[in-house]
Amino acid sequence: MREGISYTGVPSADELRNCRGIPSRERMEAGPVAVVECIQCIPCNPCESACPFGAIKVGSPMTNAPVLDEARCVGCGSCIARCPGLAITVINLNAGDDLAALDFPYEYLPLPKAGDEVQAVDRSGAVVCPARVVSVTGAGSGETAVVRIEFDRAEAGRVKSILRLKEEE
Repeated sequence: MREGISYTGVPSADELRNCRGIPSRERMEAGPVAVVECIQCIPCNPCESACPFGAIKVGSPMTNAPVLDEARCVGCGSCIARCPGLAITVINLNAGDDLAALDFPYEYLPLPKAGDEVQAVDRSGAVVCPARVVSVTGAGSGETAVVRIEFDRAEAGRVKSILRLKEEE
């Protein structure tokens, strides 16, 4: 079976290993940092212009995959909602006692609310663990909403989003 983003919509382990937007484990341990899982070389560079610290470079030609300068990234999240491919998150491995936090783009309705108990999912949409919504920003502004969740730090390498919420009846 073929794997990878072009075949399944989910990046393969090889694609992720070769991605130049993923920070080192040491940098992730130091505090919030962007994770740019942009696998395909397509004409796109909003993440580069969104970063006020110059931590993401696409360069020329604009079909280059983004490169994260982890030393310049402060984990502000300005890049998250600007990525049309929804390929950027911010991970914080030091969110509290044995907790990690993840900020990620969310374009579904209904939007979660701070305090909601949700199910965190991996890249393929499989449930990983329970999580709690900390905040939702950008909602109602015409921008992509950015959701922050907290969850068991041991699952930080797997969690990428949340299970889509169902409409209340």
